[in-house]
Amino acid sequence: MIDYKTIVLKKGKEDSLARRHPWIFSGAIHHADNDLQEGDVVRVVSIQGMFIAIGHWQIGSIAIRVLSFEDEKIDEEFYCKRLKSALDVRNSIGLLRGNCTDENNINTTYRLIHGEGDNMPGLVIDIYGDTAVMQAHSVGMHVDRMIIAQSLKKIMGDSLKSVYYKSETTLPFKADLGQENGFLIGSSHNDIAIENGLKFHIDWLKGQKTGFFVDQRDNRTLLEHYSKGRKVLNMFCYTGGFSVYSMRGGAELVHSVDSSAKAVELVNRNVNLNFPNDSRHKAFSADAFKFLDEMTCSYDLVILDPPAFAKHRDALKQALRGYTKLNAKAMEKMPHGSILFTFSCSQAVNKEQFRTAIFAAAMQAGRKIRILHQLHQPADHPINIFHPEGEYLKGLVVYVE
Repeated sequence: MIDYKTIVLKKGKEDSLARRHPWIFSGAIHHADNDLQEGDVVRVVSIQGMFIAIGHWQIGSIAIRVLSFEDEKIDEEFYCKRLKSALDVRNSIGLLRGNCTDENNINTTYRLIHGEGDNMPGLVIDIYGDTAVMQAHSVGMHVDRMIIAQSLKKIMGDSLKSVYYKSETTLPFKADLGQENGFLIGSSHNDIAIENGLKFHIDWLKGQKTGFFVDQRDNRTLLEHYSKGRKVLNMFCYTGGFSVYSMRGGAELVHSVDSSAKAVELVNRNVNLNFPNDSRHKAFSADAFKFLDEMTCSYDLVILDPPAFAKHRDALKQALRGYTKLNAKAMEKMPHGSILFTFSCSQAVNKEQFRTAIFAAAMQAGRKIRILHQLHQPADHPINIFHPEGEYLKGLVVYVE
């Protein structure tokens, strides 16, 4: 038995853990050893003293994030084993294509660790070329950041030159951890990564998330397939991933819109990186709803990929109204035979609720629509079968008549 501090659950509260759910809520705890510090590794036992799990403890509604249902030590060997398992999965699904002879198929951008989906709750690691960007969403992963970075370097070897830690905004504010973004291993001035043969500047220093939305890779590829000869509008464009794929797909014109002037600057850089001096592309810094109200161009391929409208369940009704309003405004202006790619990344909004919001938008706009594709997160954002909350990205491709 490993000598970790112990947390005892209330009677019957071990049932969800028998189903391997990786979260233990504070209300399930009967009592705990004294002097627990946030981020401590703890042993979880039943009221009868039977071992249940090992996990990271922190103050909050989710009190323990389970690392293992085996009574094992959480050390470099443990992290190496989990990281190696995740890397093997990415290798087996063909994402590691840095040495591909087909230039249009080279890929050096993927998610290596997706929290609960890779049995490492509270941790995200995205790979951009020879740099890993690591983000902690739990105090325990923050405490273990150096051992995780060293384990990552150990399993990836010379293919990894640097590990950047980006957790200033993702950890509990009240924990007062004094966390700072910065390199844990090495350094890098090369901010260019390759996704399916296309190059992107990755702003891991100041950008959203880890600097790029890796989760839309497969959906960008699908968009490319539909882009030939179409007039494309990419709303909430951020880095311009959808815009760049549309350009390669042979779009007649591509217009990118974001409320952030920095995002507009970045999308222009990314388009120019792949299609220098190409007059098909223009970018606009504007409010999305205002742009849709005032647009005069007849776009027949529109992407709506807004930030999360609902960060929690209390905001669900307002979020669904927002999705309906946004999609209705786009549908009203789209010519017959147009295609709409529309998304929600709100975890609080489920697939059926999102479909209902799009149905309401079509009714409001007076348009007939057909669902061509139902979209979701890619294979390197796996969903733990015991943790359905991990399914967050949902999208629809609809044909607008």
